[in-house]
Amino acid sequence: MALVNEHFLKLPNNYLFADIAKKVNAFKAMHPKTDVISLGIGDVTQPLCPAVIDALHRATDEMAQPSSFRGYGPEQGYDFLREAILKNDFLPRGIHLDINEVFINDGAKSDTGNIQELVRWDNSIAVGDPIYPVYIDSNVMIGRAGVMEQGRWSNVIYMPCTAENNFVPQIPNRRVDIIYLCYPNNPTGTVISKDDLRKWVNYALKNDAIIFYDAAYEAYIHDGSIPHSIYEIRGARKCAIEFHSYSKTAGFTGIRCGYTIVPKDVTASTLNGERIALNPLWNRRQCTKFNGTSYLSQRAAEAIYTPEGKEQVRQTIAYYMHNAHTMKQTLKDLGLTVYGGEDAPYLWVKTPNDITSWRFFEEMLYHAHVVCTPGIGFGPSGEGYVRLTAFGSHEKTDEALEKIKNWL
Repeated sequence: MALVNEHFLKLPNNYLFADIAKKVNAFKAMHPKTDVISLGIGDVTQPLCPAVIDALHRATDEMAQPSSFRGYGPEQGYDFLREAILKNDFLPRGIHLDINEVFINDGAKSDTGNIQELVRWDNSIAVGDPIYPVYIDSNVMIGRAGVMEQGRWSNVIYMPCTAENNFVPQIPNRRVDIIYLCYPNNPTGTVISKDDLRKWVNYALKNDAIIFYDAAYEAYIHDGSIPHSIYEIRGARKCAIEFHSYSKTAGFTGIRCGYTIVPKDVTASTLNGERIALNPLWNRRQCTKFNGTSYLSQRAAEAIYTPEGKEQVRQTIAYYMHNAHTMKQTLKDLGLTVYGGEDAPYLWVKTPNDITSWRFFEEMLYHAHVVCTPGIGFGPSGEGYVRLTAFGSHEKTDEALEKIKNWL
């Protein structure tokens, strides 16, 4: 008989955002005339910029002609986009990568979940807490996370990211194999300095560990001292794999495109001590399980790197960050403690009077008719916080803030 992968049965019944949607839909069913504004799930609202739209039209026209039609593309991505990435995202920061270290994907979520396939199921993992749920859930599915005990997975090392440590986890006092870091951080909206990131790279090099570094929100960094890539740190090419996404940078949540950097210098060991480069393994994995990102999506992404595209994307990011700054100031004026929102589109808000994050979510929904994301959904250290996002329109954001003012 066919046996199920029982590790899947360990997962919570609902993914965090599905659970939120269920609760919001139940409220709307009971109050059909109430206007509910979401500041919770991080989907974008502004349209694709003109340079991207033009590129999509041109690519569509190409697909309409036999002479320029494209079928299956290279699993690693088209060279025109990979070269644009190297030229614009890395060379200006003094980072020299090979084109074969760039793998185009359909958004960072897929690769941050799939990358753990490259390492043995019994590797130890450490995660910043709170954390993007995909990191842990994907490890649960393969059996690496252990079992859930009092809100924690038994084989996961949780590294609290709190106000006391400026939301940067402390270096573990024991050796771990795999480390997940995300900066600018989702959900806290905070960043990491070069000095602190250097400590992590040095730890990984010393302990033969690998860092999975999620840089999906790096385009929102405006502080010139904050690193956009872990490869700005000497030695990171030997110990880090980095993930990027165009979803929030250029509104590609519906287009789907991003990329992963797997340096040729990153290796892991076999049981008998042989060093194995992960780059060819990831290439083999992609060729087996992934047919490549669509040609249209990659042409659209390429347009982001044109002079017009760069300026238009900067304007979109500035639009969202205007929301973030307005939200942060308004909430602080209301007496709430707020973190993030300076170099990232997320705000991490302390719940008043030590109420739980789910209770605050429900009170905000039922009294202010505004949706937030409960911090506990991101890990144990998220309790007592909620996440707000700045991806709404100016009008809806201002309206939501007025609702919150009237409630509080």
